[in-house]
Amino acid sequence: MFIVDILEHTLMITMFVMVMMLLIEYLTVLSKGNWSISFQRSSWLQIIFAAVMGILPGCMGVFVVVSLYAHRVVNFAALATAMIATFGDEAFVMFSMIPGDALKLMVVIFVIAVATGFVLNAIFRDKTFMVLPVNHLKFHQHDPDCYIFDKAAIMPQLKKMNFQRALMLTGGLLVLFFVLAGQFHLGHEHSHDHKWGWEMISFLVTTGIGLFIVLTVPDHFLDKHIWNHVIKKHFLKILLWTFGAILLIHSFKEYLDVENWIRTNQFIILVIAVLIGIIPESGPHIVFITLFANGTIPFSILLANSIVQDGHGALPLLAESGKSFLLVKFINILVGLIVGLAGLYLG
Repeated sequence: MFIVDILEHTLMITMFVMVMMLLIEYLTVLSKGNWSISFQRSSWLQIIFAAVMGILPGCMGVFVVVSLYAHRVVNFAALATAMIATFGDEAFVMFSMIPGDALKLMVVIFVIAVATGFVLNAIFRDKTFMVLPVNHLKFHQHDPDCYIFDKAAIMPQLKKMNFQRALMLTGGLLVLFFVLAGQFHLGHEHSHDHKWGWEMISFLVTTGIGLFIVLTVPDHFLDKHIWNHVIKKHFLKILLWTFGAILLIHSFKEYLDVENWIRTNQFIILVIAVLIGIIPESGPHIVFITLFANGTIPFSILLANSIVQDGHGALPLLAESGKSFLLVKFINILVGLIVGLAGLYLG
């Protein structure tokens, strides 16, 4: 029963994460990359824009800011703002496990990112460490094959359904069936009441959106955006990291008095959370989300980890400018430690 509960919890979180990623991908293609650059000459608008891009769940918003920075459309202060604001794919996990606290974290981290951005803007004076010419950036090319909805094409696609679409539809419908049948238990971890709470309703709405997208998008979008980008790159990793984190926490709680140790050594945990935040990868940080969800660590440590970590957002920056990467990571660590220590001090 112990493993079954963990598997159920893991599957629910993973499904929610996948659908949210799918929705972000869908909306990005819908926009066709028509981003306005009217903010380009205003540093404070760049910072606000970067913060908004940063807090968008996933890494896509940060990729936008890194791309703009690499082509000298936004300055270093805006880049650092986005990196502080983002917490990568973990945002999807947070909204599935602790939605209320995730929203609070998003608001707090947005304010911290914007405030830091204005301070950095005063220090660096619109500076960038890139060498590409201004306006070198050519954002989305309008691919005629890249669209998201064609009513006339839906039935022909379903009649000649490919393996990927059939697999995703079958998986989504099976999960939906088991949830409605009361086999999967949403909400509190140890509750086995089949109730129509907000967890049940939000999960059903989310799953319905995912099924609609998979059912209606053309093969090009399904193969290039959903299968190759979301499923192949993220599904197994999120599933395994979530399962591992939940299993680890449950095992520690079962055999060790780890909660008491963590509560009496919160400074050490804060330092560990900040150091792990340096890793430019989504996954390891799920441990801190799980610890917070279980009431083992305070909000300030989760906030510090979220400030420092950038998900995959820092990887293209590392490829473009090692100096910018190191400097922005140093700033992230400094801000994360200051905020974390202040939170612990204030209780």
